[in-house]
Amino acid sequence: MTLANLTLSAKISGVQSGSNDLGTLEFAPNLAFVKALTNGTGANQADLLFADTRTLAASATEDLDLAGSLADAFGATITMVEVVAILILADSGNTNNVVIGDSASPVPLFGGTNPTLSIKPGGMFMIVAPIASGQFAVGAGSTDKLKVANSGGTTGVTYSILVVGRSA
Repeated sequence: MTLANLTLSAKISGVQSGSNDLGTLEFAPNLAFVKALTNGTGANQADLLFADTRTLAASATEDLDLAGSLADAFGATITMVEVVAILILADSGNTNNVVIGDSASPVPLFGGTNPTLSIKPGGMFMIVAPIASGQFAVGAGSTDKLKVANSGGTTGVTYSILVVGRSA
């Protein structure tokens, strides 16, 4: 299957205002990242996409196997060799955090031993590396799992995930 018209983007902009002895001042920061990818397995390319909205029960965890157990939108099993981008959105109705990292066979997303990252309700996590080697390599059976966990034991959490990768 072909992956076309894929654009990765993130933006923060706003206006900060204040005043001093000389009048009213405004600062308008605007920081944006936009990268269009074509279909393929090289730099600025991707050919695999996994997207889903998932729910974890209280205290539950799951290991998303990026090398051979996930399916694309058409039901075809995908095997990523490199990850180009990950976007995770924690549902704003969650009471608990969505925690990523700390799998037994972890994708090398974070450095160190058993690191994790908590995504607060309504928050997001995004990482992108469109370079030829991607964000990180996926090693089937050894470094192919992205662990997702519910931080609490009282309510479930819902999150949406999109992983962009390469087959070679």
